[in-house]
Amino acid sequence: MQNQQQEAFQRAANLCSRYEKCSGDIFQKLIQWGLTEDEAFPVLDALKEEKYIDDERFARSFVRDKFRFNKWGKLKISNHLRAKRVESRLIDEALTEIDESDYQDLLERLLKEKNRGLKAGSEQERKAKLFRFAQGRGFEGNLIFEVLSQLLARE
Repeated sequence: MQNQQQEAFQRAANLCSRYEKCSGDIFQKLIQWGLTEDEAFPVLDALKEEKYIDDERFARSFVRDKFRFNKWGKLKISNHLRAKRVESRLIDEALTEIDESDYQDLLERLLKEKNRGLKAGSEQERKAKLFRFAQGRGFEGNLIFEVLSQLLARE
C-alpha cells in the first residue's frame, strides 16, 4: 500500500474501532478522503482482513439496535441496510434474529399507544391512520391488518 493508502487505513481503523461500520460506509469515507476507487479497494480488503470491518456483525448489530431502540419494523431495517450496500443474504440472516412474538408484541404496543392519542372521526379513518403509522415504521401490511383487527375487535 502507498503512503496515502496507509494513512487512510489508519484513519478508517481508528473510526471502525470506535463505531461499528459497514464496508459501504467506509468505502464512501475513503473516497471522501481523496482515494480513488482502485486505491480504496485494497484498503477495504485490509480492514476486513484485520476484522475492523465485518458486514455480518454490522448487520446483526444494526438490526438489533433499530428493532430494540428505534422500534422499526423489518421492512424499514432492510431498506436502510440495502442503502448501506449490505448484501441481501446478510440482511436476511440478521432479520431472522428478531423473535416473531416479540416483533408482533412490539407492533401491538406501538398501535395501542398511537391509538390512545389519535383524534379520528370515523372508525375507518382511525384504522387508516394507524395503518399508515405502522407502515411508516416499516412493518408488513398483512401483519398490520392482523394486529389492527385484533386490537380494534377488543375495544
